[in-house]
Amino acid sequence: MMDHDRGKHDDDEPAHGHAGHDHHKMMIEDFKKRFWVTLVLTIPILFLSPMIQDFFGYKYLLPGNKYILFALSTVVYFYGGWPFLKGFWSEVKKAAPGMMTLISMAITVAYLYSSATVFGLEGVDFFWELATLIAIMLVGHWIEMKSVLGASKALQLLVSMMPAEAHRVNGDQIEDVKLDTLKKGDIILVKPGEKVPADAIIVEGESYLNESMLTGESKPVKKSTDQKIIGGSINGNGSLKAKVEHTGKDSYLNKVITMVEEAQKSKSKMQNLSDRAAKWLTYIALGIGFGTLAVWLILGFPFVYALERMVTVMVIACPHALGLAIPLVVAISTAVSAQNGLLIRNRTAFEESRKITALLFDKTGTLTKGDFGVTRIESVNDKFSKEEILRLSSALEQSSEHPIAVGIIKKVKDDKVPIPKPENFNAITGKGVEATVEGKEVKVVSPGYLRDENINIPEDAYSDAAETVVFVLINGELAGYIALADEIRPESADAIRIFKENNIKVFMATGDNERTAKAVSDKLGLDGYYAEVLPHQKVEIVKELESKGEFVAMTGDGVNDAPALAQANVGIAVGSGTDVAAETADIILVNSNPQDIANLILFGKATYDKMIQNLVWATGYNVVAIPLAAGVLYSTGFVLGPAVGAVFMSLSTVIVAINAQLLKKKIGK
Repeated sequence: MMDHDRGKHDDDEPAHGHAGHDHHKMMIEDFKKRFWVTLVLTIPILFLSPMIQDFFGYKYLLPGNKYILFALSTVVYFYGGWPFLKGFWSEVKKAAPGMMTLISMAITVAYLYSSATVFGLEGVDFFWELATLIAIMLVGHWIEMKSVLGASKALQLLVSMMPAEAHRVNGDQIEDVKLDTLKKGDIILVKPGEKVPADAIIVEGESYLNESMLTGESKPVKKSTDQKIIGGSINGNGSLKAKVEHTGKDSYLNKVITMVEEAQKSKSKMQNLSDRAAKWLTYIALGIGFGTLAVWLILGFPFVYALERMVTVMVIACPHALGLAIPLVVAISTAVSAQNGLLIRNRTAFEESRKITALLFDKTGTLTKGDFGVTRIESVNDKFSKEEILRLSSALEQSSEHPIAVGIIKKVKDDKVPIPKPENFNAITGKGVEATVEGKEVKVVSPGYLRDENINIPEDAYSDAAETVVFVLINGELAGYIALADEIRPESADAIRIFKENNIKVFMATGDNERTAKAVSDKLGLDGYYAEVLPHQKVEIVKELESKGEFVAMTGDGVNDAPALAQANVGIAVGSGTDVAAETADIILVNSNPQDIANLILFGKATYDKMIQNLVWATGYNVVAIPLAAGVLYSTGFVLGPAVGAVFMSLSTVIVAINAQLLKKKIGK
């Protein structure tokens, strides 16, 4: 049924599944209505059936009893059985017999045979079993479809995150406009507590924004002028004016929704396996059904008895649970992942994340925060205080984008130190910078420069190997030094502990020097590190690990790490933030938090486990139930009837659906 419905949905999906979603809701309502009507009609059918009367030991036959039963059952067959008959026809047209074919054949054989007994054929009618069978099938489908809708609700939640209107600033006027009329470059006003209507850059104001539904980051993020805000996030207490950057199809949220939809539609190896199993089960059930009929007739049993066995086999063998087992887990895991900042582009890679034996991290910005902070400022010359060293060096660093320069300027701003103007600025290739500041010749240089100039490096310059130290020379004299460190993320240690518990080796590749790389590696207890690595060399490291038989996951920023991400068994792009188009990655993590990678691997394992549980349950149930329905235990007096068979079939489907829903609780554990 899943496939039968999915075909319809695809035709109906103009705007991110809105119509498909409503169509699905209508179908659920339709099943519900058909179920209640069938149930109401089933009660008198049961009450008036001679077999039920014999069983309970009462007699109540109306004039023309069998015609009343025939009339009521005809309504049940055509009205209650209509979705199955329609499904059967669409399966026949596609030449892909499946669950609908089995159900339709079972109810049609039961209906036609029972009708024939009313009009003169020797035998006992099946009307009560037909009615209960259709009622149970309808309720099973109704519950199953509600589960499927539950899986697509998470996607709908993403779709509904955009507000309906935006406040566009037009000179002094503010006008409320529909989202689709917004253009790149428009200025919008976002009031406190409102949803951000488009990806934009703040031009005025500051506020805390809640981006948790988009990135999985629970804490509100402070944003001010020149910073990006994402459409769909919720503004906090400040009022913001922002310049629209992306609208509609180009927006971050839209890319996420498209990616989730594509991942839900794309099939992994596991899904193809379950589809093949369901198809074969259909052929086997039809074969066993007709075989059962033939065997019982050959053994000399009445036709009605042989027919009952055949109908029961066909009902029980419906591979509903099997058809639902994998797709439902896929839909749920993809949507839940997206809400937690994990965007799955390649389903097979996600399911194979359970096999990872080695993880290669790009250090900066993943294991560490990626921003240098000043840890110490020391003066080695009485003429210059620490404050003076910081003040003069900041003049040289203010226009540089280098992480060290950014770290020094941040310190200056935090300490509210005024930055003087430099003159005759010059870069000393690979060694540092120099300029004239307030009449003094100031140089900010690396230890390599001191060695070249035969200047002694102060003994206590390096207290922590993870620090990077720059030296400040004033008028040719060593005045002091500034030590900076790229802070290790507090979450890194926890994430590495989880990897170790799961027998995953953790390696680090970094452009940093040997000493810094070793310090970070030792501090976090890594299995190894590669220092002074250039981006193109990461591919070689991945290949080397793979040649040793490791199943490698590479985590990088998705830009300069693209070749390595493509080479790895599982490529994880991290910290791509609002740039979702990390084309070579299999999985994209919106945040750079290494804990998310641990979550991803554990969630991948949980998803795979759920798939296996559902497959085992769905096939195991059929392996046991089909022989019972065929009557292998007839000699012991145990025979499974069609109605009981239908109960078990529906029950197995519902169990599989509930088991898949339990996956939601697994993420982030």
